[in-house]
Amino acid sequence: MGEFELIRRYFAGLTPEAADVALGIGDDAALLRVPAGHELVVSTDTLVAGRHFPLATAPADIGWKALAVNLSDLAAMGATARWFTLALTLPEADEAWTAGLASGMRELALRHRVALVGGDTTRGPLSITITAMGLVPAGQGLRRDGARAGDLVCVTGTLGDAALALRRLGRADQDPVEQALRLRLDRPTPRLDAGLALRGLASAALDLSDGLAGDLRHLCAASGVGAELDPAALPRSAAFEGLAAGLSAEECFALQAQGGDDYELCVCLPPESLAEARARLAPLALSEIGRITAEPGLRLRYPDGRTAVLAATGYSHF
Repeated sequence: MGEFELIRRYFAGLTPEAADVALGIGDDAALLRVPAGHELVVSTDTLVAGRHFPLATAPADIGWKALAVNLSDLAAMGATARWFTLALTLPEADEAWTAGLASGMRELALRHRVALVGGDTTRGPLSITITAMGLVPAGQGLRRDGARAGDLVCVTGTLGDAALALRRLGRADQDPVEQALRLRLDRPTPRLDAGLALRGLASAALDLSDGLAGDLRHLCAASGVGAELDPAALPRSAAFEGLAAGLSAEECFALQAQGGDDYELCVCLPPESLAEARARLAPLALSEIGRITAEPGLRLRYPDGRTAVLAATGYSHF
């Protein structure tokens, strides 16, 4: 099967007719219509086999995750997702594997009405690169550089599930609790609706891909501030609580703060905006986990008033 037949058979269906796509797959480049009064939001991520997903991961799950991690970046900017491109490097033209990849990608693309508008295919070590594009009204995009001392640090959903799932690979795969945990690793949920809801409320935001400790440090650096976190406030799922029962408090904290792959949103909010933010996001939980400080650096604050420096650890690509 040649390159163009592969594209036609498995990926052409991800380009539905849309008023904002003047020209999609099939030419040298796409032609897209950006509405007046909007800014274009663009994000690119590459997933490499064995580095960003276990080698035995189902192809449909790889397709879902490859798109999801890019949509998560758009969510962190408060953008509406509209288009994406796909650069796919394959060791060989495996039709069954490619069909699975496309099916997982299509499922998420249809859910968020985002269209595939171009890309490339080539032969080599397995990797998937997606560029996702979205729209935000001019001046309303969420950014990392707006946090101010006194803001609350909050996160959507729960933390640590994906890191614990990675730690427990191969254990009781048929157990429903294990499966729920593994789903958070293989099929993360991009919080696009939450990003839209937080426009006009959040002073700063980013998505948690490399771990809370490392990602929040980036936000603080961009804003010229620091943060204090309550380690007991990090939200846990029921699956995490059940499967982490034998771990120490330190091990659980490391999974939640440094494990990565959560793809939740971390947002900074003026205290007076917390109630409205929670109402807008319901039923998705928004947990207050700390505060922004004028003093740079990340620290943990315990109930007895003690503080400790939080090491700058998290996922690193090198």
